[in-house]
Amino acid sequence: MNYFDNPDYVVAVVGAGRGIGKAAALHLARHGVRVACFDREGKAAEATAAEISRSGRDTIAHGLEVAEESTIPPAIEAAARTFGRIDALVNCAGVTGRTNIPGHEVELEDFDQVYRVNLRGAFLLSKAVLPHMLARKYGRILHVASIAGKEGNAGMTAYSATKAGLIGMVKSLAKDYVEHGITINALAPAVIRTPMVEALPQATIDYMTAKIPMRRCGELEEAAQMISWIVSPACSFTSGFTFDLSGGRATY
Repeated sequence: MNYFDNPDYVVAVVGAGRGIGKAAALHLARHGVRVACFDREGKAAEATAAEISRSGRDTIAHGLEVAEESTIPPAIEAAARTFGRIDALVNCAGVTGRTNIPGHEVELEDFDQVYRVNLRGAFLLSKAVLPHMLARKYGRILHVASIAGKEGNAGMTAYSATKAGLIGMVKSLAKDYVEHGITINALAPAVIRTPMVEALPQATIDYMTAKIPMRRCGELEEAAQMISWIVSPACSFTSGFTFDLSGGRATY
């Protein structure tokens, strides 16, 4: 089903070089959306953009490291100049940090790095796109959080804490902009079959999958379909909400 009927609609996807971000960028492009592909690895973003270009859709690619504030405004401004607008932001940037570590053994340096990407980076991205949305009194922002932000995962203190913070940030920001035609939501996946998940220790994956009633990982296309609806005009009366994508793990 296609929720986009405006050929000028522009979505900026952060983390478009791989995983959920790439799947979302390709899915959006297939449905007629112009996509700005951002990734910490510029070549990965360019590869996704090249794939989109072959389908005949307008796209750009730009390197963007959410942990480095100076890289964010130039990338967002490049998209705004190229397309003349930014209708939506999909933020898929995220790191787990070291896992299977009890909280008292977590190194502060590791915790800080996870925070800089998962929470501080999301805040900086929001700050960068919101002026463009306010100018047009329309916008959709989606930050990919995690079920760990709701329930906490053992041995993943930094990841769980920063994803919980992201959910709280979304709730607050949504109230700030809800009267300006801008919705701000989060997505809380359980285990989705991505390169990041596949890089986790098997013990961590087993722990997370065992909690999913469907007894399987979510698929990238399932995530992409849900993301597309959330950042489309069709999702017009929901803001400050965290959508679950958990195979029945979360029922609240």
